[in-house]
Amino acid sequence: MGRTYFVEEAIGQYLSDLSTKLKPYVTGLLIGQCSLQRDYVIRAVRTPPKEEQKGDNVSPPNLASIDEEWITTHASQVSRMLPGGLLVLGVFIIATPELSKDSQNALRKLIFSVEKSLTKRRLWKPAEEEVSDRAALQICSATKKVVCRTYDVQDPKSSAKPADWKYQSALSASWLALDCTVNVNIHIPLLATSPNHDLEKNTKNGLNRWSKQIEDSVFLINGQVKDDDAELLEGQKKLRGNTQSSTQFSDVKVLTQLSQGSSHRSTATVQICSGSINLKGAVKCRAYIHNNKPKVKEAVQALKRDIINTLGDRCEILFEDLIINEGPHKKNFEREYHVLPQRLFVPIAGSSVMLSDYKFGDEAAGEIQERFVEMWDQSVPAEDIHIAEEINTVDICPIMDNMDDTQQKQLTKATLLLKLQQNMGVVIAAAVAVFASIFSFNYFSD
Repeated sequence: MGRTYFVEEAIGQYLSDLSTKLKPYVTGLLIGQCSLQRDYVIRAVRTPPKEEQKGDNVSPPNLASIDEEWITTHASQVSRMLPGGLLVLGVFIIATPELSKDSQNALRKLIFSVEKSLTKRRLWKPAEEEVSDRAALQICSATKKVVCRTYDVQDPKSSAKPADWKYQSALSASWLALDCTVNVNIHIPLLATSPNHDLEKNTKNGLNRWSKQIEDSVFLINGQVKDDDAELLEGQKKLRGNTQSSTQFSDVKVLTQLSQGSSHRSTATVQICSGSINLKGAVKCRAYIHNNKPKVKEAVQALKRDIINTLGDRCEILFEDLIINEGPHKKNFEREYHVLPQRLFVPIAGSSVMLSDYKFGDEAAGEIQERFVEMWDQSVPAEDIHIAEEINTVDICPIMDNMDDTQQKQLTKATLLLKLQQNMGVVIAAAVAVFASIFSFNYFSD
C-alpha cells in the first residue's frame, strides 16, 4: 500500500493558479513533514524564474531543458529556511498535455538530485527507521488531473510507487512548537600540518564532532525527562481551535554535558596547532510537530536537527559572504570583525507554523521581504519579521607566517599551556556564569 499525503487545502488553489499563469510547464518544491504513520504537506512553492524568464512567464519549450542545478540550488536555500521538523518532501511539475508523458522521468531525476544536494549539507545522519520516500507530483495544466507517486531516495534503482494526495482544511494550524535556547562554546583547533588553513573545512569538521554531543544530550521538556515512546502531550491539556494564536509551545532545556550513552569516555589530546576557531554564544532553536499523537522521540529528534542545522547554516552563510566580499582564494586573513547572521522567524500565511531565515546587521527589512518573495513566492509585511536573537559577532585573527620554526614551536607550546589553563577556568566558571545572547565566531592564530 502506498503512502498518503495530507495536504493543506490552500495548496490546491495555489497549484491551480500556477497552471493558468505559467506555460508550458512549471516546477516547484513540496514542503512538510513525514512520519511512519502519515505525511503532511503544508506548502508548495514554485521554482523562482531566472532573470531572462522574469516578466514573460514562459519556460523553455521542453522538459529536457529543465535547469536541474537551478532547482537544486533553490531547494538548498529553502531548506535553510525551514525550522526543525519540516523538510523538502518532494517536487512537482505542472505541464501541458504534450509534455505529460515526459514529466515522470523528469520528476524522478529531480527528486534524486535534490536529495543528493540536501544530504551533502547535513551534519546529522538519518535514523534507520526514518521515512526515505519522496513525493513526485504531476499535474496536467489542461485537465487538472493530479498523479502522485513516491521514490525511495535511499535506493538509486527505486521505481515509482502510487501515493494518495488528499486535501484537508486547516491542516497548517494543527501543529505543536518546541522552543529552546542553546549555549554554544565550541573550540576547533587548526592543526599545524593543515596545508592551507581551510577555515570552512575545519569548521565543518568541528561542527560534526559537536553535533554528536547534541545527539547524545539530555532534553528536558517542560522541566521533565520523558520516555522516547511517551506521547508529547501526555499530562497536558490539548488546545483547540485553528488560529495561529492557539499554537501550543513546549519549553525545552538541553543538557549538553550529560550523555545518554553509557560507554562514552572523555579523552585529552595534545595537538600542535597553528590557530583555532572558537564558536561561542547562544542560538535560538525551534521545531514543529503535527498535532496527531506525536511521540517524544519524534519531537526531540526534530529539535536536535534544528539545533545542528541552525549553527551549520549560519557558518555556511558567513563563508559564502566572505567569498563574495573577500574572494575565494584568500588564505591568510587579517584581523577583522564580522557580524554573524541573526535568526528570524516569519509566519506562513494562514498557518501556526513559522519559517526561519538569517540576516546580517546591515540588511534592511526590504531585502528580507524580497528574499521571501523569490524563495517562497510569499509577500511578508515588515511587522511580521520577528528577530529571535541579538547581534552576533565574528573575530578573525591573522596567521603569523613570518616567524621561524623555533619561535613558532615556543609560541605554540606556551599557547597550549595558556589555553589549557583558560579552559580549566571556563569549566569552573560555567557553573555560575550567565551566558550572553551574543553568538560569536572567533578565529585565532598563534
